[in-house]
Amino acid sequence: MNTSPDSASAVTVYWRPGCVFCIKLWFKLRLTGTRYRPVNIWRDPEAAAFVRSVNDGNETVPTVRVLSPAGAESVLTNPSLARIRRALAA
Repeated sequence: MNTSPDSASAVTVYWRPGCVFCIKLWFKLRLTGTRYRPVNIWRDPEAAAFVRSVNDGNETVPTVRVLSPAGAESVLTNPSLARIRRALAA
């Protein structure tokens, strides 16, 4: 199930290699058919800076940016699938 017409750009998952929490989240997103765009913060300095800016200077992943169809933006740190879905519905 797609969450919106342009759902791949609606959910961005900031991750880094070796992150078990990222892998678990990816599995849940794929299982439910929720499209997302993964961004490796170790390969993208701007993404790493964004993650630090929303996590008190820490590179905590997964950090997820959600843009709802209504245009509301949410940034969630290590969220559950339910939190992502609520943000998409906002």
